[in-house]
Amino acid sequence: MIERTYVMLKPDAVQRGLMGEIVQRLESKGLRPIAMKFMRIPKELAERHYGEHKGKSFFPGLIDYITSGPVLCMVWEGENAVASVRGLMGKTNPQEAAVGTIRGDLAQQTGRNLVHGSDSVESAKREIQLFFNEYELVDWKRSVDAWLFE
Repeated sequence: MIERTYVMLKPDAVQRGLMGEIVQRLESKGLRPIAMKFMRIPKELAERHYGEHKGKSFFPGLIDYITSGPVLCMVWEGENAVASVRGLMGKTNPQEAAVGTIRGDLAQQTGRNLVHGSDSVESAKREIQLFFNEYELVDWKRSVDAWLFE
């Protein structure tokens, strides 16, 4: 099933110069970019985005971290996009993430794990709406899609 998912390259990915490599991994998987936005997240938006963690001990540090520098917000589309991106990212704790995943290959600690990806289709819809207006989502097709999807 063709889905859309939200992906954010966190401040550590930006600062370490890993944006291109991570975007390339998503494209190489056959996912199609629908929107990208380079921005610094305002505190209020960060708190809405991570709202399910409010009240947890790590919440203030998470908000401080995600607002500490620019991020790359993206929407990707493809066959089972949510699960595909989750698989590419690897486990939240990079020490437990498989070799070949973004976190397994490039990250060291859970608090600096480079990338966020929606955990469900419902979360993706909510997160996409938080970061993008409808007119920013570009619906387009690639000629290579015939070689990726039956």
